[in-house]
Amino acid sequence: MRLFVALTPPPDVVSELSIATEALRAEQPGLRWALPDQWHLTLAFLGEVGEGATSDLVERLGRVAGRSPPLLLSLGGAGRFGDRVLWTRVRGETDRLRRLAASAQAAARRARLRVEDRPYRPHLTVARARGGADLQPAVAALAGFEGTPWTADELHLVCSYLGAGPGGTARHETWASWPLRGH
Repeated sequence: MRLFVALTPPPDVVSELSIATEALRAEQPGLRWALPDQWHLTLAFLGEVGEGATSDLVERLGRVAGRSPPLLLSLGGAGRFGDRVLWTRVRGETDRLRRLAASAQAAARRARLRVEDRPYRPHLTVARARGGADLQPAVAALAGFEGTPWTADELHLVCSYLGAGPGGTARHETWASWPLRGH
């Protein structure tokens, strides 16, 4: 199964961003827009993981969540990764968010799973493009977006089923969740 570790914004925050991107969706139909009900902040992408490897991972992620306090976060503005990914920025307690991501990645490595080795950049992906797309107009259109702060208080291990969602998108299913309880 294809797994990742994530935080999920609450429905009111998702609704705000969905409204903010509504006009862009109509103006840029060539982009593959992520479904709002699947928006998340990826902390660690694990890729394909055999079912036998999940029990150690689940135990380790539970310990990470138990040591990690809830985070005050918000979404705002926009950016892009090259000409392929349009995202909105994560604001608030981003230093603590980076530490939580590092802890989730370390837990996966200790469970003998491969984890992408690149710097963590807090963001929420809203759309993807095939190479060569000009994402600058979309970035400019979302530059003034300021979302309502929320408290991220739960860590999720999510299974992604590629092509199983509406229109051939991925379908995400929460495999396990833990409250963030640290102080």
